[in-house]
Amino acid sequence: MNEILYDLNACLLYKDSKDPWIPYCRARVTYSSTKDLSKMVSCVTTSPQEEDTPKLGLGNIQRPPIFNPSMLNLQATIPNQFIWPDDEKPCTEAPELDVPLIDLQNFLSASSSPSATLEASRLISEACSKHGFFLVVNHGISEELISDAHECMARFFDMPPSEKQKVQRKPGESCGYASSFTGRFSTKLPWKETLSFRFCDDKNSPKTVQDYFCDALGHELEPLGKVYQEYCEAMSSLSLKIMELLGLSLGVSRDYFREFFEENDSIMRLKYYPPCQKPDLTLGTGPHCDPTSLTILHQDNVNGLQVFVENQWRSISPNPKAFVVNIGDTFMALSNNRYMSCLHRAVVNSQSERKSLAFFLCPNKDRVVKPPRELLDSNAPRRYPDFTWSMLLEFTQKHYRADMNTLQAFSDWLIPRCPSNK
Repeated sequence: MNEILYDLNACLLYKDSKDPWIPYCRARVTYSSTKDLSKMVSCVTTSPQEEDTPKLGLGNIQRPPIFNPSMLNLQATIPNQFIWPDDEKPCTEAPELDVPLIDLQNFLSASSSPSATLEASRLISEACSKHGFFLVVNHGISEELISDAHECMARFFDMPPSEKQKVQRKPGESCGYASSFTGRFSTKLPWKETLSFRFCDDKNSPKTVQDYFCDALGHELEPLGKVYQEYCEAMSSLSLKIMELLGLSLGVSRDYFREFFEENDSIMRLKYYPPCQKPDLTLGTGPHCDPTSLTILHQDNVNGLQVFVENQWRSISPNPKAFVVNIGDTFMALSNNRYMSCLHRAVVNSQSERKSLAFFLCPNKDRVVKPPRELLDSNAPRRYPDFTWSMLLEFTQKHYRADMNTLQAFSDWLIPRCPSNK
């Protein structure tokens, strides 16, 4: 007889030696066969073509299974759903990527020199033309705020699963807690947990982040909300300064992109990558290009970020004093393909957990994304149709799993639906 632990409120994952996935939980129930589970658990089958498509409207399934690495790590191997294809499995060693280190001190000062601004914009142009990644130091964000943000992240991910599930990310939405996207996809699951929440740089919604933590998680977590409200405000301000440099580097007005992203409607994401007993079989985050405009990432002291450049995966080592900045698909469209949104991923290891803070700058959802006239001519016609960020966000949440072809796939999907773009 197979003895199975089952809890209707907090379903965890357990890999039986014979059956692929059996719910493993707290209340003890005995079954003569695992087939009896079909009386309690609805199953959804998909074709190979559907397995990477976001799963919406799953009928009678009330709650997706929860990714619980503390249980999964008790096994000799990992469930098949977390095993990636051979051509996408992580490489054992990735050489370091040569990314420019851009010192913003002079640029951010009240008496910034034209030469310092010119040099910063030149370095950004060089990086964004090649792969879209660069580092910024002397960025004006206090070390205390960054430390507080990491400490609050650890506090959240240390919470019991039932507490984190209070803010479970709903199908088709971009914010909330996600345990490895078990509710969205059936294969190539990432070995991670995330918490995503919205930030609005809007005078009419001055405390979006703080209110989210209080309303969704309770007033006892209000201190976390205050920290992330301040952190997001700092990230938004830094993003707008970087947008000034991007504008200068592209030969448009210094204020053009800054003004475009004022009143931005952005996403903040906390990422937790637990240790994995088989790190050579899985990925923390699969290969993708960010569909957003600009990403500002702060890593802890554990390696994991890799970028695909010149047909080779290369790593970007952590630097506690630096933010990793990269171009996303939306800004690639704004630049009319002059700047690249580069393929990247996160790998895991068997010894250490890894955490990172990612701020994804996005325009106001109703702003029309199209390149400025200065970036269009007979040799550089429009590469992508007009769109709004809300359209692209919906596409990635409901119709497509982000990868290296997201922007082109979105354009192909959008054109028949918007006659004005034909």
